[in-house]
Amino acid sequence: MKQEKWLIAAKKADFAEIGRRFSIDPVVARLIRNRDIAGTDAIEKYLHGTTDDLYDPLLLKGAAQAVSVLQEKIRDGKPIRIIGDYDIDGIMAAYILQTGLRMLGADVDVVIPHRIQDGYGLNDDLIRAAAEDGIDTILTCDNGIAAFSQIAYANTLGMTVVITDHHEVPYEETADGRRYLLPPAAAIVDPKQPDCRYPFPGICGAVVAMKLMQALYAAMGRDGGQAVEMFLEMAAFATVGDVMELVDENRILVKYGLRRLENSENPGLRALLEVCELAGKKLSAYHIGFILGPCFNAAGRLDTAGRALALLQCGTRVEALSIAADLKHLNESRKELTLQGLEAAEAQIAGRGLAERNVLVVYLPDCHESLAGIIAGRLRERYGRPTFVLTDSDDEVKGSGRSVPVYSMYEEMCKCKDLYTKYGGHKMAAGLSLPRENVEPFMRRMEENCELSAADFAEPVHIDIQMPFGYVNRELIEQFSLLEPFGTGNRKPLFAQKNVTLLDSRILGRSGTVGKYTVQDENGMRLEMTYFGRQETLQAYWQEKKTVSVTYYPELHTYRGRTEIQFILQNYR
Repeated sequence: MKQEKWLIAAKKADFAEIGRRFSIDPVVARLIRNRDIAGTDAIEKYLHGTTDDLYDPLLLKGAAQAVSVLQEKIRDGKPIRIIGDYDIDGIMAAYILQTGLRMLGADVDVVIPHRIQDGYGLNDDLIRAAAEDGIDTILTCDNGIAAFSQIAYANTLGMTVVITDHHEVPYEETADGRRYLLPPAAAIVDPKQPDCRYPFPGICGAVVAMKLMQALYAAMGRDGGQAVEMFLEMAAFATVGDVMELVDENRILVKYGLRRLENSENPGLRALLEVCELAGKKLSAYHIGFILGPCFNAAGRLDTAGRALALLQCGTRVEALSIAADLKHLNESRKELTLQGLEAAEAQIAGRGLAERNVLVVYLPDCHESLAGIIAGRLRERYGRPTFVLTDSDDEVKGSGRSVPVYSMYEEMCKCKDLYTKYGGHKMAAGLSLPRENVEPFMRRMEENCELSAADFAEPVHIDIQMPFGYVNRELIEQFSLLEPFGTGNRKPLFAQKNVTLLDSRILGRSGTVGKYTVQDENGMRLEMTYFGRQETLQAYWQEKKTVSVTYYPELHTYRGRTEIQFILQNYR
């Protein structure tokens, strides 16, 4: 099981003055400072930033060049093919590029690679098919930065290639230092490129696509802001779905994108909200990450991502509702298959004694390869270790990895590049293909190369304030909304309280993963806390009448028209 390391923030500032200046509780001022927001201008942007604060797209290296190429192709009527990816980011990016280019008069179509038949990104078959279809220009989105040989092949066939991507640039270590391997494209737009001046490289592929359309619109005499308005909800959806950090520009994009999504004019997104019973509700990043987004990803995993793209392209409610219902059903099937794969992975970890390893590598030959990343993520959450799940795919093995903050997955994988037929990714996630005979060497070398110890993997629990339950009131909780949207990089506030006595408990639901605990603090205050997760250890503590320290998050919960404060227990020891 994963270990935890509790850390209480100790950042300094004049919280009373910040509270006075911005009309917020000093506790909220402390929360903002704990998120590394310091200085009047930065706090103002954090609290009240708007889409006017988004960065100039022409700061992206290669953006001006890409705009020039696309302008010429549109003017000359040259056929353009967008080649995207089968996940949320790739689907949204493809929709943004296709819709934006069509509105500018381009002759453009889209191909989304099939996860099983094509794999990730460009391949020679996709290039050859484009040439046979008379395509002049290939425009990638959410892929392409690692496709050196494929783009060279496209060049030999006389095609122009423009890359839009956000993944790390491949490199090799030489005696003179790191040498980046940029593919021979006519233009490359990727904020991870060396010497890119864009102030915030942590944007997803759909945001890169939106930025390119913004610049192209302006260059062709249209309002660049119109492109942002049109595609903001798609860019926000992809930002959350691709687990980008909700800081800086991303936080603004998601904040305002969620508002647009609540009142979406896209029939497909409206239909998905309806079938997921979210129509008319206030949306958060959680709803994209755990309800709506998985429906898009399920199409690429179990069917074809073209189905998800078709949802966005729907013109009528009837058509959109039919596709949305199909995607929701696919996601339910995906959940069941994921549970089966997770159970098999747990059995293998226990049977082979893998739980003590620094890098978990699980080989599930019969698992659907599209589920490897999800299962790897679940195992990473449980064991607190970087995790790879490998599955059989035709005549080779494919795998997906999910990492932890202290372990740069892509850089560690680069140390074993001789084992793969294909690989790519970034610090927190990666994908690979390799021959079956290399599975055991991969397991061994990933473990041998890891220089971290078990202590390094202790998951940090970042506590904002050690705060008595009695300080919490409705007005304070309402101010937490100023900090939203919450998610990766902009976590929910977390408070701690020592010497909490567990007085009573009850387990809710058939799954037994929700517990209600009556507790009492050292000041004699009694209240009820809700804990989501495995209940066994906490139940044992309650039966033994142990006093515990807890971390918690208070929120307002409305049931049958009545709103009350609800305390969510997050961690205990």
